[in-house]
Amino acid sequence: MILAIDMGNTNIVIGAIDNEKTYFVERVTTNHGKTDLEYAVNIKSILEIHDIPLSLIDGAIVSSVVPPLNATILSSVKKIFGFKPLLVGSGMRTGLNILMDNPKTVGSDMIVDAVAAIRDYPCPIIIIDMGTATTMSVVDSSGNYIGGVILPGLKVSLDSLSGKTAQLPYISLDIPGSVIGKNTIDCMRSGIMYGNAAMIDGIIDRMEKELGAIPSVVATGGLSQFIIPLCRHHISYEDDLLLKGLLILYNKNRQAS
Repeated sequence: MILAIDMGNTNIVIGAIDNEKTYFVERVTTNHGKTDLEYAVNIKSILEIHDIPLSLIDGAIVSSVVPPLNATILSSVKKIFGFKPLLVGSGMRTGLNILMDNPKTVGSDMIVDAVAAIRDYPCPIIIIDMGTATTMSVVDSSGNYIGGVILPGLKVSLDSLSGKTAQLPYISLDIPGSVIGKNTIDCMRSGIMYGNAAMIDGIIDRMEKELGAIPSVVATGGLSQFIIPLCRHHISYEDDLLLKGLLILYNKNRQAS
């Protein structure tokens, strides 16, 4: 069993996974002010909550889109287990052919998601990851990572709407009962929720046309579970897709650690 950690701009996803199953997926708030000891306490507490002894963790791997926190998280894991985790980055063996203008600029989370999706879904594939930003990555019929789109995330859009308009309140992300809202809050919910669903559906349509094929579509990320049920396309939801990708990369690269 390994500890898999993905550092995002809003949340840090922490999970325990092996070749048989995912034991848990938890999220803690990304906080640049925390020390390595404070993150170590968070990680150790999560393992204790799920009754997983430290002795069962054989290794660890980290992906990150928050480079200033890399050293802190790596140090926190070493404080707990005594070993340094692998860090997804340039030079790591991924088995993924990245056909981009500058492959090194592709976010590590997008690469990890694609690695997992290729193993479990037929190509071509569209991978949707809804976090602070919404990303839609594309793998072609030959298994090459060929690009995608990056969109403002659900909460970024909502915070912008509420923060820049004097009369619109901050709201929860409950699924509205109908598209046509009857009050301000329902109108906002409908616009945000159905608007994001329609945006995803529309981009999938355009990607299908460019690919010349009907792709598999898989979604992950904490906010996907709210939006995917509203989409018209068939989209598989996997909360632990990124953890599965991290396990694959750990197995490919652990000899180098």
